[in-house]
Amino acid sequence: MKAGIMQVLRIMQRQGSSFMADKAQSSTVSALVRRLGARLLDRLTLMIAILGVFLALAGLDYVPPLAAAAAYALVLALGLLIPGASEIANPLSIGTDASHTIRDSAVRQLTDALPDPCLVLDRRSSIVHTNPAARQAFPHLLSGNPIAFSVRSPAMLSAIEAARRTGEPQRVELHQTVPNETWHKVSVAEFAGEKGVLIVTLQSLTDQRRLDSMRTDFVANVSHELRTPLTSLIGFIDTLLGPAANDTANREKFLHIMRGQAARMSKLIDDLLSLSRIEMRQHVRPTGKVDLAGLLREVSEGLQIQATEAKVTVSLALPEQEVVTVGDRDELYEVFENLMENAVKYGGDGGEVEVALVPLDGHTAYRWLVSVTDHGPGVEAEHVPRLTERFYRVDADASRQKKGTGLGLAIVKHILARHHGALSIKSQPGQGTRVEVLLAR
Repeated sequence: MKAGIMQVLRIMQRQGSSFMADKAQSSTVSALVRRLGARLLDRLTLMIAILGVFLALAGLDYVPPLAAAAAYALVLALGLLIPGASEIANPLSIGTDASHTIRDSAVRQLTDALPDPCLVLDRRSSIVHTNPAARQAFPHLLSGNPIAFSVRSPAMLSAIEAARRTGEPQRVELHQTVPNETWHKVSVAEFAGEKGVLIVTLQSLTDQRRLDSMRTDFVANVSHELRTPLTSLIGFIDTLLGPAANDTANREKFLHIMRGQAARMSKLIDDLLSLSRIEMRQHVRPTGKVDLAGLLREVSEGLQIQATEAKVTVSLALPEQEVVTVGDRDELYEVFENLMENAVKYGGDGGEVEVALVPLDGHTAYRWLVSVTDHGPGVEAEHVPRLTERFYRVDADASRQKKGTGLGLAIVKHILARHHGALSIKSQPGQGTRVEVLLAR
């Protein structure tokens, strides 16, 4: 029996050699040999086991070459029809033929040229190629893995199966929250000329969704900020037209409050228009010449009455000579007026606001640093990164009482962006706040 098995193995070896020789004759034969060779190697153990059972049942001690060849042919036919061991162990593994087809075709070049992340899936929905954009955006999507191992979106997996089943392009949305919240529009289509090969592209919708969210929040905040004083005005007007129509003392009091509410609405509208105007011109850098030292003195003088009412002293540490920089004078005036006014408002009664202008050395991209420091209550570290957001307030009630609109620092940020400058805010509870403005050369 051993001799018979050895003879069968030798015949198998000769068969494999003949297949390899045929490979060089034509591309059609070459493809067939690759298919048969892969199946032979994959089914070798199964074939030997079947042959051993066949010989044992026959009870033969010696098998003539012709009988061995016939037995081998029978086992070969069975082996080509029965799934291989590796396919049984991993039914989703990449098919050898599909992998060669993908690698030898133009799919790789086409997908690599796309700016959006793109995946190529074989007939078993395994990833056989990812373009550079996909490798950067989705490093966990590894070639060789079934797509179901890396994607947990039922909608996306269903779209892949639907595209494979119907041959029609499919589009769904992929929303992920880990590690960051992202949105993508997923398009799945069969690659022309490659039956069963799918191209999956993922177009990012994250910026659009965030912009939509910001727009919605902005409209809601504006509506709220305008509705509050407007409701107050309507209430006082109704009171004056009704119960207080002949009450002279209350009429004067109510009119004073109404004037304050109207001024608040006017200030909010002015800030909104200012912010809109700055955003429209943010990509255009100003070219005018501005004397920073003179500008800071002018802003300080304009806030003198407000500082006196708050019992706050504004001290200036400025060069005596002119300090000329490139910028829009009106916009820079608005920057420092906002910063110094905030310091006076929130720096604490009886405190001091320090304003300094110093030059920077030539090792940075900035030429001048203007700092505005107060010694008020300060803010918690968690609030600092959000202070430049529109309508963000640490204490909304206190801000409204001090006639703040919640847009001042947002305006400052956009103006400095237009000037290629930078804004830095440092604050600690109980130690005050220091705001630094860096202006480019």
